[in-house]
Amino acid sequence: MNIWKSWNKISLVKRILIGLVIGIMLALTLGEHVAFITIFGNLFVGALKAIAPILVFILVMAAICKQKGGRQNSLKAFIMLSFIGMLSAAILGITVSFIFPTTLELNNITAEEVSAPRGITEVLLNILMNLVDNPVNALARANYIGILAWSVLFGITLQKVASDNTKEVIANFSDSVTSVVRFVIDLAPIGIMGLVYSSIMESGLEVLLGYGRLIIILVSTMLFAALVMNPLISFIVMRQNPYPLVLRALKESGITAFFTRSSAANIPVNMALSEKLKLNKDTYSVAIPLGATINMAGAAITISVLSMAAAHTLGITVDFPTALILSVLATLSATGASGVAGGSLLLIPLACSLFGIPDSISMQVVGVGFIIGVVQDSCETALNSHSDIVYLGSLEGRRLRKEGKKFRV
Repeated sequence: MNIWKSWNKISLVKRILIGLVIGIMLALTLGEHVAFITIFGNLFVGALKAIAPILVFILVMAAICKQKGGRQNSLKAFIMLSFIGMLSAAILGITVSFIFPTTLELNNITAEEVSAPRGITEVLLNILMNLVDNPVNALARANYIGILAWSVLFGITLQKVASDNTKEVIANFSDSVTSVVRFVIDLAPIGIMGLVYSSIMESGLEVLLGYGRLIIILVSTMLFAALVMNPLISFIVMRQNPYPLVLRALKESGITAFFTRSSAANIPVNMALSEKLKLNKDTYSVAIPLGATINMAGAAITISVLSMAAAHTLGITVDFPTALILSVLATLSATGASGVAGGSLLLIPLACSLFGIPDSISMQVVGVGFIIGVVQDSCETALNSHSDIVYLGSLEGRRLRKEGKKFRV
């Protein structure tokens, strides 16, 4: 018991790094002899995914039920920042693709049997249908668009008709779920150890070398977005040094998102970090799950870069107007990425159709995406999740600046 208490006194980031190092060492030295380690990663991700839908439903409902002022304006500002961030990321991805054109070896790639959306209309229709999903089914399938819609409706209704005692019970449920989340997050170092071990054992390091240039471009672009683009947006919003916020978001949100590779699984982590940063609970309890659904800057970069790579491979010349249309299409597609099975990769054929590239070729590009997914998807999720905290913290910094105070991370 004393060992557990002493272990928990170490900062979570340091504990995660310890788990990361141990996972790498076990994979490189003992290999298959300790294959049981993977179960820790699976259990950790499973626990996060299991608690996240309940957490979102209860916290959003409780926040709206209490109905404190200022929430709606903050949410509108958060959605606007998310759109600006995604559009900027898409433009960044296209710009990098112009500067460092990349071609792909597609002939020997076999895409998985997947069903990509046929147009932006289908993406938007999927989002609308998810809105009216059965609430029990939405919770069971982790359909966060549906969960958000129903929790907002229940919250508004309870705010009007519920007694103070009922509202207190809902608040107690919210606190209870939050406590469970804290316990799950404390298991992150063991989970990360299993996840990194699994990644190295399944994909190895050599399988990625053939796509080294593409991986470098994707990762570098996402790093630029995280370390330059997001800080610039943050500085414009709150007018103070953004890097303490950006770096903390990367450490405490980006690292776990990198290894879980799931924005939904990282919702509890972002909730806990928002609480540590003393953000407005009525705002972040809605904005965090909303951001995990619509704020997909990493997806916008993936769609842009891989679509441009397909165009370069086929010798298609992309002019400025077409590139601009692609950036907007990538932004809108990225917003619907979480509502499509396969995420951002399955939206690549939609973007490729802008260049007249047939599905037979664009789905091979999707196949390339699956091969490099261990790196691409990890970085993409880290950027998506970290951006939620950066934008929320920036809005809090702006609010405090208007009051003559400074946002301290």
